[in-house]
Amino acid sequence: GIKENSISSDGFFELEEQPRKAVVVGAGYIAVELAGVLQALGTDTKLVVRKDSALRNFDEMIKTTLDEEMQRQGIEIFRNTDGLKSISRSPNGLKTVYLNNGEVIEDVDVVLVAPGRAPLVEPLNLPAQGVKQDEKGYIIADEYSQTNVEGVYALGDVCGKVELTPMAIAAGRRLADRLFGPPEWKDAKVSYDLVPTVVFSHPTIGTVGLSEEEAISKYGEDNVKVYKSKFANLYYGVWQVEPEEKPKTAMKMVCAGEEELVVGLHVIGMGADEMLQGFGIALKMGATKADFDSCVAIHPTAAEEFVTLFPWGLSKQKSGALQSPLNGAPVPEPKAGAVV
Repeated sequence: GIKENSISSDGFFELEEQPRKAVVVGAGYIAVELAGVLQALGTDTKLVVRKDSALRNFDEMIKTTLDEEMQRQGIEIFRNTDGLKSISRSPNGLKTVYLNNGEVIEDVDVVLVAPGRAPLVEPLNLPAQGVKQDEKGYIIADEYSQTNVEGVYALGDVCGKVELTPMAIAAGRRLADRLFGPPEWKDAKVSYDLVPTVVFSHPTIGTVGLSEEEAISKYGEDNVKVYKSKFANLYYGVWQVEPEEKPKTAMKMVCAGEEELVVGLHVIGMGADEMLQGFGIALKMGATKADFDSCVAIHPTAAEEFVTLFPWGLSKQKSGALQSPLNGAPVPEPKAGAVV
């Protein structure tokens, strides 16, 4: 059986010995992160995905580059499997994994199943209170975290909007502001748009906004322009290995409209997690390609690639800022008055 012969991500942290051979089942954040950890530690790691790749909802560049890097690191990917069929255990403790497409993986020490999780709301007995849920069990709440029952609020993963811890914290803070804060916060709410997120895969992924595919679907292909770059991080410059063996960084900027508003930013590679937080602020403030070009690069860094993406400086000189930074404009100044 599957349940008795496998572990979840919780079980991963309870392992007392490093497995010699492991199978990770899943295509989301947890699956690719733990597969990367196991392989980096020296475990012979197999990744089983139901369709053709991991992180299927991410930008195509991210999926492709991660796929290439995982294979370069030695992770074997089993594709189009339609999932796990069964797991058998031999007397010596080793397991055999059977996939729905007929493939079999033998002599496995650990099978880690990470297909995603359902919201844990059953203990709350929501039907007894009349709180509405969708077909997957998620609690239905409006933009102010209000359910259909007055005085009952829901936020975080149980709502299924953006399932990230910082998103839940932000929503909770704004709800507390609105319920318990001064009158000027009576309409406080959180935004679920342009939420930056990171996957701690090997290499790390950072993404905010729309993928290229989503932008084309939303704005039309003629109204979308994409800038991208792929390179070996300078950190690996002195490594005595062939260029094709050096870990790659890939970046993409997705722009829409005549002003080339940046609607998506995607990066995979060393430092992706750290660099994306600042760029996330820029997108929230309505930055354009020209705004990015107006910022002088910090050299040598990987992040500088985002402000020097080719072709540089040729976009229409339109800014999304309240005070334009273009063409050597003066920096913003604070308004007069005491800080409260």
